[in-house]
Amino acid sequence: MPAMSPLPASVAADPLAELREAVAQTRGPSMPSLSFGIKVMDDRLATGGIDGAGLHEFAAASSSLNDDAAATLFLAGIAARFAADPERTVCWAMTVFDLYAPGLQQVGLEPDKLLYAQGRKDVDVLAIAEDALRDGSLACVIAEVKSADMTATRRLQLAALDGQTPMLLYRRHRARERCPFTAPSSAMTRWRIGCAPSEPLLWPGVGRARWQVELVRQRNGAPFSLELEACDAQGRLALPAASGNRAAAPRRADARESAISRAA
Repeated sequence: MPAMSPLPASVAADPLAELREAVAQTRGPSMPSLSFGIKVMDDRLATGGIDGAGLHEFAAASSSLNDDAAATLFLAGIAARFAADPERTVCWAMTVFDLYAPGLQQVGLEPDKLLYAQGRKDVDVLAIAEDALRDGSLACVIAEVKSADMTATRRLQLAALDGQTPMLLYRRHRARERCPFTAPSSAMTRWRIGCAPSEPLLWPGVGRARWQVELVRQRNGAPFSLELEACDAQGRLALPAASGNRAAAPRRADARESAISRAA
């Protein structure tokens, strides 16, 4: 039996791999992932953080104003860190303008870093977000909607990849809806954010806010849930300090002890 000659390189090569390489070269270098700087969190994320060229979805744990504010500030902190470059801004699209600028500033998202866009309906907001993503000049794009089907999220994911720009989609609660994540999506990650009790301080007052951060779904990874301290002025989260590392609150003297000390 005659020996078989090897196939030409052009035939032996994987045509799909060649196509992917050609597309990657036309798009240029990919946007790196944004890590949270919390090892126990970054290690559980398939990309080591928030992928800089993908769609990520967020929702409040409930329809309450407290959870809504927590979810808004959570993604605003992420946007602030993507916009660390002074030359790049964030586009925030919505149907109802109800953002509180001083609150966003407290998590590092300054007013001069924001471009606001308003549409009449969700479909208009999604179209604005898609165009902003494909422009490729923004630090990230945020859109607030109550409804986005599989086709809409697939278009956003492709636009984020084409523009090498992260897309943060905030799914607002609708009436009589328990969870905005009931519909399927092309998002790389889906996050649910809610308020958690803050740690009591050594003096009367309110401690640093805490959030229950739940990664509901991610590509190539498992879900998880963590209790974290809210974003600081640079948009960074933190792990709560272990109770053993906290100083004990001073014990208050009761009325009887006070009366005895006064009598003495």
